[in-house]
Amino acid sequence: MARPLLASRLRGFGTTIFSEMSALAEATGSVNLGQGFPDYDGPQEVLDAAVAAIGQGLNQYPPGPGVAPLREAIATHQRHWYGLDVDPATEVLVTAGATEAITAAFLALCEPGDEVVVFEPTYDSYTAAISMAGAVPRFVPLSPDGDWDTANLARAVSARTRLILLNTPHNPTGKVFSAEELAAVAEVATGAGVLVVTDEVYEHLVFDGSHVPMAALPGMAERTLTVSSAGKTFSVTGWKVGWCVGPAALVAAVRTAKQFLTYVNAGPFQYAVALGLGLPDETFLHQRDRLRDRRDQLVAGLEGMGAKVFNPAATYFATIDARSLGAGDGMEFCRQLPERCGVVAIPSQVFYQDAEAGRPYVRFAFCKRAEVIAEALVGLQGWGT
Repeated sequence: MARPLLASRLRGFGTTIFSEMSALAEATGSVNLGQGFPDYDGPQEVLDAAVAAIGQGLNQYPPGPGVAPLREAIATHQRHWYGLDVDPATEVLVTAGATEAITAAFLALCEPGDEVVVFEPTYDSYTAAISMAGAVPRFVPLSPDGDWDTANLARAVSARTRLILLNTPHNPTGKVFSAEELAAVAEVATGAGVLVVTDEVYEHLVFDGSHVPMAALPGMAERTLTVSSAGKTFSVTGWKVGWCVGPAALVAAVRTAKQFLTYVNAGPFQYAVALGLGLPDETFLHQRDRLRDRRDQLVAGLEGMGAKVFNPAATYFATIDARSLGAGDGMEFCRQLPERCGVVAIPSQVFYQDAEAGRPYVRFAFCKRAEVIAEALVGLQGWGT
């Protein structure tokens, strides 16, 4: 028998559910509340800065760590919002989105057979990136409303654990880990002597509560790699400008892997993001408040049709229990939605290693214009007919 073309570590991943559902949306003309990208642009100042950078000829390879103005802006951002002091020369690395930063971190920091502890449900690229590094994921369950047991985290950590991956605010649940919960994670990490990688891309899209970076906790700055990006904050997901921040030695290790992935990316967009990070606080709050309004619109509409909704404290996404609408299987529900209702959503089971645990749940994206969400809600009324 011929050897399979796809390496064993990537078998089982295949085409992402986002590609499948987006193609289904296009084929059926459905409203796409599946993939998490806005259908509106971010601050005009940021867009204008990108055009200006292109016009000024800033279109060649940027420096490997990222352009100096952006690295300086990231450091200033960390100090302004969180009181964290970061050296832009050695403790900041610009990446092709947060996904590359996380993948490069696994490739750089993990030996084959190392274990990575991650909360589940989990964004789908995490397990693929862990597998590409030859590492093994160990899962800590979150309930659909974000509850979890510290004892499960302690049990997931072993002598083979290299790092804990924490996503806060969390996709897909919309959970914001509290300072007390972060302290519990920090206690386990320091006790076991493991690193922590935090995906904080939704840091400025918190509606209820507040975002606390793991690196701000006592004793955690020296063992934490903080990842974020401009895509969610400024509604420019296609630019793929992300970064990681952490101790110089940790960032240098990640840079070693990153330089052989994309090498560099998004030269003129980096200057635009640098400008964006320096905009007044009101700009960030406006982006958040607009999205909060869309969350409230979608949640109210879903609840009005009888759905059990897990109201998110942050992010782009709201999850429902499809059983409340008479559908026991989220995947089948999502595959029927386009034809029956003209709407596309994402079955949450793709975010679970144990598909059965996520089978009843469905994720809707609300990072859309009000009229688009209204159209989707009208369509969804047809589910029960």
